[in-house]
Amino acid sequence: MSQKNLVIAFGGVSPEHEVSVLTAMQAMSALEDSSYHCIPLYITKSGRWLTGPVLLDLSNFENTSALEQAATACAFVKDKLGKTVLREQEKKGFFSKQQSYDVYAVINAFHGSEGENGAFQGVCEMMNIPYTGSGILGSSVGMNKVKAKVLAGTAGVKVSRDINFYEGDWEKEQSDIIEVAERFGYPLIVKPVNLGSSIGVAKADNRDELIDAVETAFRFDAHLLIEEAVNPLMEINCSVIGTADDCRASVCEKPLGQTETLSFQDKYQSEGGAEKGMASADREIPANISNELRRKIQDLATRIFSTLDAAGLARLDFLVNANTKEIFFNEINTIPGSFSFYLWKESELNFTQLLEELIAIALKRHLEKNGRLRSYDTNLLNEKAAKGIKGLKGTK
Repeated sequence: MSQKNLVIAFGGVSPEHEVSVLTAMQAMSALEDSSYHCIPLYITKSGRWLTGPVLLDLSNFENTSALEQAATACAFVKDKLGKTVLREQEKKGFFSKQQSYDVYAVINAFHGSEGENGAFQGVCEMMNIPYTGSGILGSSVGMNKVKAKVLAGTAGVKVSRDINFYEGDWEKEQSDIIEVAERFGYPLIVKPVNLGSSIGVAKADNRDELIDAVETAFRFDAHLLIEEAVNPLMEINCSVIGTADDCRASVCEKPLGQTETLSFQDKYQSEGGAEKGMASADREIPANISNELRRKIQDLATRIFSTLDAAGLARLDFLVNANTKEIFFNEINTIPGSFSFYLWKESELNFTQLLEELIAIALKRHLEKNGRLRSYDTNLLNEKAAKGIKGLKGTK
């Protein structure tokens, strides 16, 4: 039986570019002996779309200039029958020819920016391709920490107090912003609103550190968030898989960073991180917490997943007061590093099975979408209507 072409999309114009490469490599490795033929779709840091076997080897990414020269430009296009294919846009040799690949489904392994915020999902929707993960709405809302917290709050979920502002606000109203933030009391947490992997996140214990953290975070995003810190803090994460109307939660994990606020270095640059991605981070799985706290977090995770119209798989992060056990929703990651397979492994779902379930969800959602009416026949452009439009010329 011929293998189905599975496009693995990764990279992207994002500070989390390298993290995405690691996740994609892990996914392709897990699918090595599956019924799928994995075709890499790598988006460079400058936004070029590339494919080719050279992109299947992680070691080749050590020299990205040579890698981009060896790979082949590509794009999603419609063939003569209106079917979407991934088509090479150039020939690499005199006797070679441009290849076209039917697309069975796309595994979205991007992290951050246009790959995770709904933009790439919009491309897939326009081209009518099944893709893993949340749709446009769930992806865009999930990427925005401010909007995600607001919607979670409407669902009765507690969130920490915060103030959000743009770079222009900071230039004009810095003292006012600092005054409001300091009412929460130090320490304070500074975050870019639209990034993940803890990039640009910092804890500030005084005003000087706060200003420095804000100035640093503006290097990554024009929209920032200053949050009240939960103290003493216990961070608990939980993954959810499924759709808004049918989802289930994984076991919980307790990340063990070198500081209370888990950093990018804790997540990806600990021992073994270069090859294992998020799977290399120190964590306690299952988290050593009471059954009551675990059930509460799992219930909140599925409730937020549904509220934000998420799909596929996500990881939801919670901040717990270690003394009172009060739970605050922190953020949702709609494409978590390593697809959080280490959490599902504890639920007897290995990485290959996890990916196959994500593909099945993508296909089901795509089938449901195409089962609805997607066009509506009218006589709007008939001769009478066309005359009416002509009569509008010159009017304002």
